[in-house]
Amino acid sequence: MSNSADSPQSGSSPVRGRGFRPVRVLTVGVFALAGLIFFTSFNTAKGTDIRTDASMLKLSDLIQERSHKNGELDEANGSLRRDVESLAERDDGSTKAEDDKLAALEDRAGTQKIKGKAVTVTLDDAPPNATAKLPGYPEPQPDYLVIHQQDLQAVVNALWKGGAKGIKVMDQRLISTSAVRCVGNTLILQGRVYSPPYKIQAVGDPGKLKQALADSKAIQNYMVYVNVYGLGWNVADDGTVTLPGYSGTVDLQYAKPVE
Repeated sequence: MSNSADSPQSGSSPVRGRGFRPVRVLTVGVFALAGLIFFTSFNTAKGTDIRTDASMLKLSDLIQERSHKNGELDEANGSLRRDVESLAERDDGSTKAEDDKLAALEDRAGTQKIKGKAVTVTLDDAPPNATAKLPGYPEPQPDYLVIHQQDLQAVVNALWKGGAKGIKVMDQRLISTSAVRCVGNTLILQGRVYSPPYKIQAVGDPGKLKQALADSKAIQNYMVYVNVYGLGWNVADDGTVTLPGYSGTVDLQYAKPVE
C-alpha cells in the first residue's frame, strides 16, 4: 500500500504540471519582442516598403528635374541679357573707346561668344571590372576607377595656364566664379548635374594648350591610373569652333569686396 502523501487522490499533493515553468515565460517574452519589432517596423515604414529604392529614385529624379530646370533658366536668362544689350547698344551715349573697353571686359568675363581653334579633353571612368594592367601595382579599389574633382580641376587649371581664351565644361562656359565640383561620380556645375564622360573644350593655341596638359604634375599622376587601370583620357584638335557665352547670373552671392 502506498503512502497517502504520494497518492494522486490526496488533497494535500501538488497537481502535476501546475508548477512554475521558465519555458512559458520565455515564450511570452519572444512573442512580446516580435510584437515590438513589428510595431517599430510599421512605425518606421509608415505603411511603405522599407526595402525599396523608391525614395532614392525619387531623389535622383528630383535632382535631374532641378538640373533641367536650371538649364532652361540659364537659356532664358541668356536670351534676356542679349535683349538688354541690344537695347542698350541703340543709344547709350557712350564713346567708341568706352564701347571697346566694355567689349574687352565682357570677353574677359566670359559672357560673350568666342571663336578660335580649340582642343577638347575627354575624361571617363574605368570599366567596373578593371584590373591592374602593369606588374607591381595593386588591384584597384573602387576609388581608383572613377573621375575625381581634382582630375577635372587639373585639366581646367592646365588649360588656363596654357593660355586658354575661353573654356567650356560639358555645355557650359566657365567664368571666374565657376566651381567644378563632384559629388560621388557626378559633376555639379553651376546648378546642373552631369555624368561621365566629361568633355572640357578650350579655345587657344592648340600647341600651347597640349603642352600645358603634358607639363601638369597632377595630370601626370592621373595618367598613371589611365595606363594601369584604364581611366579614360583623350585629347583632340577641334579646328575652329565658337564657344557660347556664359548665360547664368554674374552677381556675387557670398563674396564681399575688401574695404
